[in-house]
Amino acid sequence: MHTHDHSHADAHPALYGLMAEFDRPEDLVEAARRAREAGYTRMDAYTPFPVHGLDEALGLRRTRLPLVVLIGGIVGAISGYALQYWTSVIDYPLNIGGRPYHSWPAFIPVTFETTVLFAAFAAVLGMLALNGLPMPYHPVFNAPRFELASRSHFFLCIEAKDPRFDEQRTRQFLESLQPHGVYDVEP
Repeated sequence: MHTHDHSHADAHPALYGLMAEFDRPEDLVEAARRAREAGYTRMDAYTPFPVHGLDEALGLRRTRLPLVVLIGGIVGAISGYALQYWTSVIDYPLNIGGRPYHSWPAFIPVTFETTVLFAAFAAVLGMLALNGLPMPYHPVFNAPRFELASRSHFFLCIEAKDPRFDEQRTRQFLESLQPHGVYDVEP
């Protein structure tokens, strides 16, 4: 009696993606550029230090963080000024040395400080939100040799969610880039 193993898919869970390892940053940038030219859009690179030109090769968009910081600063400036106006002019007006209640030059230092404070909070919170942090788990940590990404090697991961991803063809494509190795990234 012949039995066919139907548990093959269960024994090998779906891939998160395929990861190629490179020895030099130039090879990684070239691999990312070629992957983008081949039509891959869902990929990421991991390096031990910033690599010039890698963001362009990956086709990364500009971040929205500067806009978040600007909005935070504007909210801080309005809040600081409004708080001083409310306390000095409306809620508890005091005549100090004959100055008008709404003495705007006296409001500038506090307004400046609240602008900087709110912009700094917006930068930190915006960075965490846009990066999806904290992220206690990520599938790329399952890849063999990935610990070298923080020391000396360079990795390019093409995600299985990519519309062009086909395990066999994507593996062949990555191997054609002459990497140090191509690894499965399990979820």
